Amino acid sequence: MIKLEDLEVYKAAMEIGELVWNIVEKWNYHQKDIGKQFTRSADSIALNISEDYGRFHYAENRNFCWYSRDSAFEPGSAIKKAMNRKLLTNEEYDLVKSKILYYVNLINPYIKSISKTKADTKTGPNDHLTHDLMTSYD
Repeated sequence: MIKLEDLEVYKAAMEIGELVWNIVEKWNYHQKDIGKQFTRSADSIALNISEDYGRFHYAENRNFCWYSRDSAFEPGSAIKKAMNRKLLTNEEYDLVKSKILYYVNLINPYIKSISKTKADTKTGPNDHLTHDLMTSYD
């Protein structure tokens, strides 16, 4: 079995949380209100993957992966708010956006890989929203 720390999808999720932390850490006290939520939402992507990794049954594992994927929507809104409030540079915005999109491209195949049968992979909570996430940054 592959160690959690060796999973590419986990590494990508961890990078999002660390990147957001490094950005928000520089903000002043008032700006950190949105920053706290931004950080929590970014961290929840990797935390849900870790929580699912210890699950015995594939269905539980898959559910936490869906939670993780769905968590990627929140930092997407946070970077838009931060950009509108001039808290992010264009480079920071583009970097966070690219990390989230990279993660989304990894999580869907990972979810399919942990499913027991092809029938299990046909639909999941908010499957139709993945395309919306990919295009919501434009």
